[in-house]
Amino acid sequence: MQRWHGLDDVPARWGRSVVTIGAFDGVHRGHQRIVEHARTAAAALRLPVVVVTFDPHPDEVVRPGSHPPFLCTPSRMAELLAGLGVDAVCVLPFTVEFSRLGPDEFVRAVLVERLHSARVVVGSDFRFGHKAAGDVALLAELGEKYDFSAEGVPLLTENGVRISSTGIRARLAAGDVAGAAHDLGRPHRVEGVVVRGQQRGRALGFPTANLETLPHTAIPADGVYAGWLSSLDHSGRELQRWPAAISVGTNPTFDGRERTVEAYALDRDDLDLYGMHMATDFVARLRATVKFASPGDLVRQMHVDVDDARQLLPQSQAGES
Repeated sequence: MQRWHGLDDVPARWGRSVVTIGAFDGVHRGHQRIVEHARTAAAALRLPVVVVTFDPHPDEVVRPGSHPPFLCTPSRMAELLAGLGVDAVCVLPFTVEFSRLGPDEFVRAVLVERLHSARVVVGSDFRFGHKAAGDVALLAELGEKYDFSAEGVPLLTENGVRISSTGIRARLAAGDVAGAAHDLGRPHRVEGVVVRGQQRGRALGFPTANLETLPHTAIPADGVYAGWLSSLDHSGRELQRWPAAISVGTNPTFDGRERTVEAYALDRDDLDLYGMHMATDFVARLRATVKFASPGDLVRQMHVDVDDARQLLPQSQAGES
């Protein structure tokens, strides 16, 4: 899959394509549905599929300080989109100047002059142009002017509730990682570099990988979770994975103040992970964070947590490559 950072990266000889546009944070099941519609249209026209997205998130530019927590990193988003059959991702720098483009200017500059759109597929709630003045109806009207067709895909709902990045963030904030996984179509992933923490876990018999996460990462509510710990290469591709018990919180038994994400690879005390790029995938919440009366009480509960995690995680999915 090709990755373009700005319109200047689009190859000069790029031909016609089917384009879909959006933040695509999380590439959740609703996004997957839109991409599938784009792929179907592209297959019929024998054209490639291009995803147009933005960096930084438009909310941060339009309303500074309102940046929503990320559901995935840019490299993870690209990986997920490639897995859906997308041929190219074009990341547009979202600046104040860009935000002031009118609907016609946006369509002409992005969809017509550089991507040569034959069809544009978006969610039915899609808005574009300065002050979100454009909608799907206007996009179709501009398509007639500039020789492309437009399709607004109905949003994915279940039991009357729309699947959305906002809803998934709310589930994670409540610790409902199973619900978030259902909406995402996979467990929620948090990435980071392993740094040295207080090393209490090793002293207690449960050595953990302490992840230094990226700013604006969507981290589940404080608690203990069953999930997976994976090592990643420089591009974000998974190299190894282990079933894990994951702790999110401030370590209240030791009066900690800094919120951390720590993962213990089940039954492994021989892993040297410092400095490595790692990921934790959250499968199920085991319990809330508790301040124990003593380290001994904490250790006894940690044994229970590990046993619970082991029961929940299929060992057949663990592996090293």
